[in-house]
Amino acid sequence: MLKIALPSGRMMKQVLAMLTAVGYKAPTVEDIGRKLFFDDPAHGIRYLVVKPSDLPVYVYRGAADLGVAGYDVLHEERPDVLELLDLGIGKCRMCVAAMKDYTPDTTRPIRVATKFVNTAKRHYRHHAGGVEIIKLNGAVELAPVLAMSDVIVDIVETGTTLVENNLEILETIFPISSRLIANRAAYQFKRDEIVPLVEGLRGNLGDVM
Repeated sequence: MLKIALPSGRMMKQVLAMLTAVGYKAPTVEDIGRKLFFDDPAHGIRYLVVKPSDLPVYVYRGAADLGVAGYDVLHEERPDVLELLDLGIGKCRMCVAAMKDYTPDTTRPIRVATKFVNTAKRHYRHHAGGVEIIKLNGAVELAPVLAMSDVIVDIVETGTTLVENNLEILETIFPISSRLIANRAAYQFKRDEIVPLVEGLRGNLGDVM
């Protein structure tokens, strides 16, 4: 059975629609409800519902053969998985933002509030004064407002939250979209099941790109 990890939350509905469009009997969000897995015996597929930040771990560890993960998570964790396809959904940006009156000071460590610690460290590794990472799990936009940090590194979709809190984007680190990933061993041993799915999705990317 081919095991496909789906990201829980709003992205799952789009992924299921893409699978349905290429002929797989993917469940609907209503079918899944509170279930953590859903079987499609006709196609030999088990769908797993996984928290987005955990999804690459399930694929890397072989609990899932395939999965859909945001590039933000893949860049942050850098799991040893195969990236098969950019699905072109869940588009946003990883950005640096600060208060509108922010003036950089390269004589001291820059204070960065973020959920994405590894991403921030890599981005500021050559900063002249060094970097101090402040790990937050909630609304990082509050940190510069309270002068707890100089900047934030975070995902920006529309930018509305930044504007409403007198913040502005200083730079875009990289664009983000959702990627189809595979466990390396599974890709070797289940190629006959995986390749047709990948090619089917690839052929329908024009509808979302």
